[in-house]
Amino acid sequence: MKKNYLKIALRNLWKNKGYAMINIVGLSVAFCISVFLFLTAYFVLSFDKFHADRDRIFKTYFFANEPQKARKAGSMPHPLTPALKAEFPEIEGAARILNGEYVVVYKGKYFDKDIKYTDADFLKIFSFPLLKGNAGSALSDLSNIVISRNMAESIFGKEDPLGKALQLGMDANKKQYIVTGVLADFPENSTIKYDAFIRVENAGGYQREKDQWDAHSHAVFVKLKPGIDKDAFEQKLKPFTKKYFAESFASLKKQGAKPDEKGDIFALRLMKLTDIHFDSDMSGGAPIGLVYALMAIGTFILLIASFNFINLNVARSFIRAREVGVRKSLGALKQQLFFQIWGEAGIICLAGFLVGMTLTILLLPTFNSTFQSKLNLDYILQPGTILLVFGLFLFVALIAGGYPAWQMSRFNAVEVLKGKVSMKKPGLLRNSLIVAQFTLSSLLICCTIIAVQQVDHLKTQPLGFQKEEVISIPVGNKVDGQQALRRLRNHLKDDPSILSMTGSGVNLGIGADRSSSRSVLGFTFNDREVSTDWLHIDYDYLKTLNIKLLAGREFDPTYSTDSIGRVIITESMAKMIGEKDPVGKFFQTDTAGIKHQIIGLVPDFNLYSSKNEKKPITMYISPSGPISYIFVRVTPQSLATSMEKLKEAWKEITPESEFTGSFVDENTNSWYREEERLSKVFSLASGVAIMLSCLGLFAVALIVIEQRTKEIGVRKVLGASISSLVLVLSKDFVKLVIVAIVIASPLAWFATQAWLDNYPYRIEINPMIFVFVGLAAIVLAVGTVSFQSVKAALMNPVKSLKSE
Repeated sequence: MKKNYLKIALRNLWKNKGYAMINIVGLSVAFCISVFLFLTAYFVLSFDKFHADRDRIFKTYFFANEPQKARKAGSMPHPLTPALKAEFPEIEGAARILNGEYVVVYKGKYFDKDIKYTDADFLKIFSFPLLKGNAGSALSDLSNIVISRNMAESIFGKEDPLGKALQLGMDANKKQYIVTGVLADFPENSTIKYDAFIRVENAGGYQREKDQWDAHSHAVFVKLKPGIDKDAFEQKLKPFTKKYFAESFASLKKQGAKPDEKGDIFALRLMKLTDIHFDSDMSGGAPIGLVYALMAIGTFILLIASFNFINLNVARSFIRAREVGVRKSLGALKQQLFFQIWGEAGIICLAGFLVGMTLTILLLPTFNSTFQSKLNLDYILQPGTILLVFGLFLFVALIAGGYPAWQMSRFNAVEVLKGKVSMKKPGLLRNSLIVAQFTLSSLLICCTIIAVQQVDHLKTQPLGFQKEEVISIPVGNKVDGQQALRRLRNHLKDDPSILSMTGSGVNLGIGADRSSSRSVLGFTFNDREVSTDWLHIDYDYLKTLNIKLLAGREFDPTYSTDSIGRVIITESMAKMIGEKDPVGKFFQTDTAGIKHQIIGLVPDFNLYSSKNEKKPITMYISPSGPISYIFVRVTPQSLATSMEKLKEAWKEITPESEFTGSFVDENTNSWYREEERLSKVFSLASGVAIMLSCLGLFAVALIVIEQRTKEIGVRKVLGASISSLVLVLSKDFVKLVIVAIVIASPLAWFATQAWLDNYPYRIEINPMIFVFVGLAAIVLAVGTVSFQSVKAALMNPVKSLKSE
């Protein structure tokens, strides 16, 4: 019997190849897109969950309820960690983590590596597997270094790295370290990324800052003992915070700050390790709302495909009604008919699933490159992922195959054989399906258009400097930046295509090295809490970037004192220190430090993305300061030739360092990768959703027109024109689409408003977007329905009425 069912199923599918192909294409596309979206969401949600004691690991941050708005800051002072460990027995371990890139030297070879500074407790707090060495002693000495497996392989090859000596740094800063441990490489879903770790006491400036509570420079992670409640521990931190940060409390009170709902003006708080990736202040990772949006989109696409399959199967039930009636009259039971018809649907579902999974594997590289994802085949083949994908298949097979089979098995045999097969007027489920499909499609299209407009707005937002015709050259770790800048200036000083040249410790945008750094200095001045980007630059910085002076002067090499305690500040920095006419004024960042004199005032400019407000910036010059990037302004007529010219010059002056120059305007566009990724996701999802929605509408139109065949014949006999028949058959569908647009428009407006509120520079939503999307949806719906409507209107009425 089962063999007979299979034969009949294959014969029916082969006979109706077009129907089968439509179903398989729709299901395979839905499976493929849904798997991609679910896996992407699952990957993001899994960030840092591989740590065994993740529920007891927290990152410290400062909360300040400033009068303007509440602010969070994750940068901590050096004395905080030892003080926490000394005063709170609830803490099992605490570790500071400072960023720092190094040149590693071994047997005369140079390697650029990401070496981070930390404490010995790091290996006890986190669950990065230590492949070689002892976790208790691997970082016990200041000359110890723990390296990753990838770093061990790239430097030592097949040699055992334990006990080997490595040199870190260049020239006078070079220091020797002994390898005492090999860590497993960090997984892609880790917030903490590294090549190696050395003790925090080796960080530059540590001896100067180790007792300064107002010099914030790094992140701190703590691990609480089992059974310690986070909220209760934060309450215990309040006296500690008031003891060591009394100036911050006093400053905020003078500004008129009020306590928040927890009664805090200023507080030291804890953030769960697994929440860090989703907090823009702490990591700038993916917003949690975006992750849930991906899951919702995947679910809706899968549901649309499932209901489309149902509608197409129900549409075919009219064609197969006599077959069902004959089988029933010959003694077939309901459950036998159910399993036979469900088996046919199961074959289509299986085919769609297999094709969809094949597409997933084939399109995986394209998906990763398009959406900057990190999915791979190993990740897809994990047991949890296989279970998820198999669950999706069963869900679709049960819903999409079960309902039509159950509906057809309930046909009355006598009525069917008389030719009186009819289904009730389209009910709540069918109409709800059409409304839901077009609501989702319209919602996604509106969000896509608004997201694209916002990205374009961010890209065209004035940054406060001229980004065009400027080339950024990452210096790298193999050469001294100050020296490279001097050599390049001398080499190209007579070239007319080079207008000006400067250097800085911070890049503008994200360049070819994909690296970004930031130095923020916090201090108290005249009872004010001051936080400013502390930016090291070289001469001609303002000239090269075309930043206009509002008052004072630029740094000048003829003034020997400019490299000692002289600064140029932005307008917001002047406002922060309370000076309307700041030029010539002095300020100190700490009581033991030097006095800084302000020699120039410039407008605010975006040192970082325009997704955030322009922050206060303080620029200084120092002979020993870091020059990590060289900026070169060239003539507009020589853009391509200047890049090649700089590349050749770079080879001559720094043969040991690779040239990775890029244009600043391209680099600043890279600030908006997350927004561009979001718009691409919505574009893909809206395209698939509208395609599946039209397919579903096609199926429903097929059902309705099949039911109204005799009505169409009567209308034609009575003189109805083809256009009037198309209008009659289409108007009910247009009403449903209009309802969908009415529902989708406010949803899209509220959703995009909430998203746009995250940006200080944002567009205003144009109501015409919703009008345009609504008209487009109506045109698509009418076009889809009209295909079947015209076909039905052109039928010979004699054929449809001859049985009457």
